[in-house]
Amino acid sequence: MATDFRSGKDFPRRGREDYGGYLWLLRAFDKGRAAAGGTIHDYIYPCPMDLGVMERWGITAPDFDAAIAANPTDEAILAWLKARVDDRRRDAANRWLVEEKSTNLDRQDSEEGVVAV
Repeated sequence: MATDFRSGKDFPRRGREDYGGYLWLLRAFDKGRAAAGGTIHDYIYPCPMDLGVMERWGITAPDFDAAIAANPTDEAILAWLKARVDDRRRDAANRWLVEEKSTNLDRQDSEEGVVAV
C-alpha cells in the first residue's frame, strides 16, 4: 500500500534516518510509493535532493521507480540498492547530504515537527 501524505500530518521518513548504511533511502522510498499511488500531496518526487542522492548512488529516477514497483518492502528495496551501489557511492551520497545539504535537512525536520538532534 502506498504511503499517504494527504492529511498533512503524516510525513515521509527523515532523510537523516540511516537504513542499512544509506541515508535518504527510506524518505525517497516513501515519497516514490506515494507518488506512484497518487497520495504524495504537496511533496515533490523526485525532488532535487532525491535526484542528487540517486546521481551519487549511480542510479536514475526511472531505475528507482521500477525498483519501488518490484520491491515493496524496506528490506527488499535495501537489497536492491545494495546490489547496485558500492560503499564508495553510498558514502559519497551520505557525505553530500550531511555536509552540503544539512540546512535542507534541518528545514525538513522543522517543517515536519521533528526536533533535530
